[in-house]
Amino acid sequence: MLINLSELFSCQGKKKTYTLHLEMDQFPAPDGVCEIVDKEPVILTVVNEGSRRFLVKGEASLSLVMPCSRCLEPVKMPFHLEIDQELDLSKTDEERVEALDEQPYISGYNLDVDQLVSSELVLNLPMKVLCREDCKGLCNRCGANLNKGDCGCDRQPLDPRMSVIQDIFKQFKEV
Repeated sequence: MLINLSELFSCQGKKKTYTLHLEMDQFPAPDGVCEIVDKEPVILTVVNEGSRRFLVKGEASLSLVMPCSRCLEPVKMPFHLEIDQELDLSKTDEERVEALDEQPYISGYNLDVDQLVSSELVLNLPMKVLCREDCKGLCNRCGANLNKGDCGCDRQPLDPRMSVIQDIFKQFKEV
């Protein structure tokens, strides 16, 4: 959804509140594409501060289905985003890059709300997603989900001094 900011250019202090629906159904997260299962309308208030500068405040609520970091089961993660951005349309793209103030959600005089929410979501992603605190993860030998039961694999730690002998046995093991 795009908001045309040129309608707020007329006078300093002009304020407008928008209630918009997110158009995106998926979010490209670092671990892969996550499905957006719940989303509420985004409420944004844009204020003209003069000299082609705008203050954008608002909030968005949505839920993503993300894989658990240990067992890869899908987990529904709710997010409530507080948006507080200052836009300076008088700067050129080169000036923004030099100031490390890249704003991919601005294109000309248009504000891309989906891109703005995506940028805020990237900043609010958790380091690790867990289906539950005591998640046991996957077996490192067979890949079974250990939360559903024991797989029966031998997980005895091997003595590192015996690794050379183990390699000899592996060479003579029948296939």
